[in-house]
Amino acid sequence: MPIIYLSPSTQESNMYVNGGSEEEWMNRLADAMVPYLNASGIQFDRNTPDMNAVSSIRASNAGNYDLHLALHSNASAPSNYGRTRGIIVFYYPGSSTGKRAAEIMAENLKAIYPLPNRVRTEATTSIGEVRQPRAPSVFIELGYHDNEDDATWIKTHLDEIARTIVLALTEYFGIPFLTSEGPRRQGVVDVDWGYLNIRSRPSTSAPVIAKAYDGARLTILNQWQDWYLVSFDGAEGYANSDFITLL
Repeated sequence: MPIIYLSPSTQESNMYVNGGSEEEWMNRLADAMVPYLNASGIQFDRNTPDMNAVSSIRASNAGNYDLHLALHSNASAPSNYGRTRGIIVFYYPGSSTGKRAAEIMAENLKAIYPLPNRVRTEATTSIGEVRQPRAPSVFIELGYHDNEDDATWIKTHLDEIARTIVLALTEYFGIPFLTSEGPRRQGVVDVDWGYLNIRSRPSTSAPVIAKAYDGARLTILNQWQDWYLVSFDGAEGYANSDFITLL
């Protein structure tokens, strides 16, 4: 299953026009994403508010992540304070996978942002969290926090934004979007041919990431159609529910 490095803003001095900081509200957004990430089987590591961009990049590069996702809000130049709106999704120009992730993210955000024609992607080499991570990187500027309408939209739509971002991630990774975690249950593999394949996606053509032999116990995390999202021997993936007996 995919694993991302989640990097909400650590910029506590960037204040929202209607109260709170960029650090506070982007961390609240990351908090709201967690149930959707867990439900859909997207694993993640996350920076902390005491970190900065440099240490976040260092932590991301120390792991083996499928995507680096930075959450931010924007600010206008002083001469245009409060008059700009829009969402920009940045990616590195040399990364085709980063560009694809950014385009998927932007298309999904258009569906919920009040001004969809002001949601766009942009290639950049000037942002460290886009240029320096080893993993493909997407850096989202979710509106302008010096604009009353954008700041209010972010604050009052945190769950919808979180849901939309995770929906975009599942589209990018090619896995089902699941909205809530199912009750964790124990199961046992029940096959006649030796082992059950655990796959990266709920498809018989998806790569096999683990093999659970007949009689092996595993933990069922969620369900999508005829597939269980399972945890087995340190791996998470999908297994056909026809060959698992619930305990």
